[in-house]
Amino acid sequence: MKKMLLILACPLLFAVVGVAQEHFTEGPVWRVTLVKVKPAQMDAYLTSLRHASKPLLDEQKRQGLIMDYKVFLKETQEGPQDWDLALAVEYKNYAAMDGLTAKNEAVRDKIMGGKQQAQQVAEKRTEIREVVSSELLQEIMLK
Repeated sequence: MKKMLLILACPLLFAVVGVAQEHFTEGPVWRVTLVKVKPAQMDAYLTSLRHASKPLLDEQKRQGLIMDYKVFLKETQEGPQDWDLALAVEYKNYAAMDGLTAKNEAVRDKIMGGKQQAQQVAEKRTEIREVVSSELLQEIMLK
């Protein structure tokens, strides 16, 4: 019975994927983190990003671990709990994320001097910002 269900379900799965692929081609994968900066802390947070994150991301890009990164400043507010900055990191595809933790730790140690220094930066950031959400998005190109 299970084999029969599997035999019937597989063509349905491929049919759904086929319909989706009819409309678009898959592009890169983006990790987008939305951040709410605490009042009067924007300068401190941007300084932290410039001194700690930018060199790290630049090295990841140089090594081919990421394709690109962007920081977006939101100019409009929909409410007091809305996000202020979006941090976006572009990966070639999902496969590019395989084994990424170990590779990123090596870059972190090279740029920041080790896990303890990175932890100190992260702890300071919790005092000046809040992560609203972190999403993994697939970019698509319409046909």
